[in-house]
Amino acid sequence: MIHPLLHLLATQPRLLADHAEAYAGLLSAELASATTAWKRRALLSAVALCCVGVAAVLAGVALMLWAVIPAAQIQAPWALLAAPLLPAGVALACLLMARADAQASAFDQVRRQIKADFVMLREAGAA
Repeated sequence: MIHPLLHLLATQPRLLADHAEAYAGLLSAELASATTAWKRRALLSAVALCCVGVAAVLAGVALMLWAVIPAAQIQAPWALLAAPLLPAGVALACLLMARADAQASAFDQVRRQIKADFVMLREAGAA
């Protein structure tokens, strides 16, 4: 008794070639999608890193101003806090968006297709 896959390979090789071509198309589409997600995540991480650096510099300047200027002469003490908080908030938002992108699974459709093919092969082998 010949396995159905070997029988199909011997009798209709074009079907398997078409199936392999469909797999190549699926992999290409999934790779393009994953590459776009990786680029977006890298860009968001780079923006977050830059914003953390800007927030650290602004916090240092605010700390030096607070240390040098007497508290009674500071016109807007809230500005010393608000200046570093804005880039820190942008950095946090970028990190959260990058983390949300990281949770999306790459090559999910390929895994599902392979599982479906194995189920089909098991059923054909059992018959």
